[in-house]
Amino acid sequence: MPDPTVRQKTREYRNRFFDSSVWNDAVLRDDDIMIASYAKAGTTWLQQIVAQLLFGGEPGIDVAAISPWVDSVYPDKATKLALLAAQTHRRFMKTHLPADALATSARAKYLYIGRDGRDIALSLYDHQCALSQDAQARLQAAAADTGTLRVVPPPSLPRDAYVAHWLEHDGAPFWPFWEGVRSWWERREDANVLLLHYADLLDDLPGQLRRIATFLDIAVHAENWDAIVAHCQFGYMRQHAARYVPQGAGLWRDGGRAFFNQGRNGRWRDALPESLNAAYARRAHAELGADAAHWLAHGQARRS
Repeated sequence: MPDPTVRQKTREYRNRFFDSSVWNDAVLRDDDIMIASYAKAGTTWLQQIVAQLLFGGEPGIDVAAISPWVDSVYPDKATKLALLAAQTHRRFMKTHLPADALATSARAKYLYIGRDGRDIALSLYDHQCALSQDAQARLQAAAADTGTLRVVPPPSLPRDAYVAHWLEHDGAPFWPFWEGVRSWWERREDANVLLLHYADLLDDLPGQLRRIATFLDIAVHAENWDAIVAHCQFGYMRQHAARYVPQGAGLWRDGGRAFFNQGRNGRWRDALPESLNAAYARRAHAELGADAAHWLAHGQARRS
């Protein structure tokens, strides 16, 4: 008999980056925490925030090692599930799946972080440029037997053209953007789902940390608070990048520091031509509707 506390997925979702079927064999625990997002929306930042809240500001938490991207095609399913099964602390994991491709438990907690798609596309461009070409070649060779491409080559287009292509082809060369935002926005009233925004974390990190801690039922001791906030600062994470970057620091230039680029909100205003920004705004409204499009652009605050 199906578990009545689990909302079943309505589809499987597979591409060259991830495979939703891994979750079919994952055994969820009542206090699990899922961190959901599109790439470069603040996923790694949110993983660090959750780690710091859970572990009381401990400085040496290797987030990349203990908080896996479960639906990634790399490493293999057995490796990831064994890691999760062996964990004795409260688990927190990462997913890039739309909500309808993920079986969600009413007893787990789900954090979804959003970010303006123009900032995401600019960050993806920098992300591709930040990959170590030697490490990328090794991963590509290792994937040859399965035909699964685990990384993407450096951008072949100038930056503005890259963003225009990403918009026109809905997330290319990665995966579709809008459907993920829509799917989690539709869950925003669920008691075990909390929508967060990159801009709000930048504007009021301590306030957002308290909001997240309350949602996750984490009691934060006052003596740990300053350390938690300090360790969630962008500069701290960049300084200690090897603890956070996906697939290890060796995949990235500068020991992973290049993974953390500018950490800004609204960069698109100065970086992209007005015509492209306007095209994005029209597309966002058409794909999401007025309320969700406004939230994606601005977060909770009523920014102009």
